[in-house]
Amino acid sequence: MSIGAPCNICDGKDYAVIARLNLDGGDFEIIARGIRNSVGFTWHPETKQLWFTDNGRDWLGDDLPPDELNHASTVGQHFGYPYCHGGFLLDPEYGEGKKCSNYVAPVQKLLPHAASLALHIYSGKQFPETYKGHVFIAEHGSWNRSNKVGYRISLVKLKNNRAIAYEDFATGWLKNESAWGRPVDIKSLPDGSLLVSDDKANAIYRIYYQP
Repeated sequence: MSIGAPCNICDGKDYAVIARLNLDGGDFEIIARGIRNSVGFTWHPETKQLWFTDNGRDWLGDDLPPDELNHASTVGQHFGYPYCHGGFLLDPEYGEGKKCSNYVAPVQKLLPHAASLALHIYSGKQFPETYKGHVFIAEHGSWNRSNKVGYRISLVKLKNNRAIAYEDFATGWLKNESAWGRPVDIKSLPDGSLLVSDDKANAIYRIYYQP
C-alpha cells in the first residue's frame, strides 16, 4: 500500500512511504521511504522486484522537479522526498544539510508535473518481442504548468534495470492545450493487448498490435 504525503511538501515519519501488511492488518512494515505520492506500483515479472512511479512536488517552476520512475531493489531504501527530488535537486525548504547522493535516484526522470500514475511492465505475447520487459506509464497530465504535458501513455525501455529510452507510446488526448482525456490505469488482457482507463472521457480503451 502507498501512503502519500498529506501536503505538497512536508516532513514526517508516518507518510510518504510504501508499506505492506497482512490481510488481517497485522505485521505492518514500511518497505520504502521518501516517496511523495506513488499512485502506481507493480512487480517486475522476471525479477519480482518493486517498481513504482512518484509524483514530484509543485511550485518550483514549470520544469522542476521531474516525476519519477523508481526501482526498489531491497527493503528500506529512501527515495529522497522531501529533501531531494529527481536524484539531483535539493529542496529549498527541507534540503539544507542534505546530499542527494544519500538517496536512491530514479531509474528515469519523467516529465515534470505530468502526474504519472499507473505503470505496467509488459509480459504479454501479442506485442512484438521488443516491448517485453519494458514499462508503460499512464501520464494523467499537468494542471499547474504554463504549457501542458502528459496526457499520454509513455514507454520507458529498460536494460539491466536501467532506462535506455523514454518516449511516446500512445498520444492524442491533448490538442492545442486542451485535453479531452486523461489516462489513469493500464492493465493487460490475457491475449496480450492493453486496457487503458480514462477518468475524463469516462472510457476504457483497448490497445492491440496489428502487424
